[in-house]
Amino acid sequence: MKTSDFYFDLPEQLIAQVPLDNRTASRLMVIDKNTGSIGHKHFYDITAYLKSGDCLVLNNTRVIPARLFGVKYPSGGKVEFLLLTRKEEKAWEVLVKPGKRAKVGDTIVFGEGLLKATIKDIVEDGKRIAAFEYEGIFEEVLDQLGEMPLPPYIHEKLEDKERYQTVYARHEGSAAAPTAGLHFTKELLSQLQEKGVKIAYVTLHVGLGTFRPVKVDSVLEHDMHSEFYSIEKADAEIINETRQKGGKIIAVGTTSTRTLESNGDEDGMITAGSGWTNIFIYPGYNFKCIDGLITNFHLPESTLIMLVSALAGKDNVLHAYKEAVKESYRFFSFGDAMFIH
Repeated sequence: MKTSDFYFDLPEQLIAQVPLDNRTASRLMVIDKNTGSIGHKHFYDITAYLKSGDCLVLNNTRVIPARLFGVKYPSGGKVEFLLLTRKEEKAWEVLVKPGKRAKVGDTIVFGEGLLKATIKDIVEDGKRIAAFEYEGIFEEVLDQLGEMPLPPYIHEKLEDKERYQTVYARHEGSAAAPTAGLHFTKELLSQLQEKGVKIAYVTLHVGLGTFRPVKVDSVLEHDMHSEFYSIEKADAEIINETRQKGGKIIAVGTTSTRTLESNGDEDGMITAGSGWTNIFIYPGYNFKCIDGLITNFHLPESTLIMLVSALAGKDNVLHAYKEAVKESYRFFSFGDAMFIH
């Protein structure tokens, strides 16, 4: 299986640069994973496809303003940090630009000294381990100094930082949003619950590896990044009860999918707990936990389009993407949605 098998031609003007004013107004392409048939709807129509007794699984991670701009002390050279993974209370794995200004022992100053970082180590792929110094609560300092780490294909400035958060975002730790969930409003979730659809949450902190291109010719040679996940006992019970009673498990986003498929046993039953997952799902994978998926439209040759192809079939997905281009659907993080059932 080649990476090039998942290529499609995408005009740049279809990459959504800003979110719609109304989250639920996005278009929704509905695909039957067995037949490949396609329907064109709007996201608020999702209520027609979820039945009483089904369970919607949402990733409640919250994006942190992980991009920091500082200067090297004492030279004053400009340095950009991108926080990736918390290693200890005051130590983070970070991506630094330019890397040559961040040698072991160097100090970087942010916000005229509100935050300082000392480079402690250089690790895999040139990433750094940085120890931070600050007064008060780190998250409050970060909220004051940091910017949202929007994906590299978004060039417009985001006016409202909350539009890169889901309305149910709770646990801080992501470097990127679980974007399939951006289409939901609290009102829409309430409508679904009133209909009898159960809501369960998982937490997977999304790393920037989600945007990392597949650089090998053979899909099987790709080294998947690891991400931290956790599932609470009450949520595991909701998911398992749905499975036992014959309801369908609908994952919202590839992150929720990867969490469930990493954790579930052969019968699709979930266990409360936490861990790290580097699961790589591509065609040929046998899904244990999910019956359907709500997701956005993904980059060509990405691990995300490979996951979607594993669920709905590569030919079906590539045909649907060709149709999406033809119909001028909006792509990627702030774009339109797809429901695979």
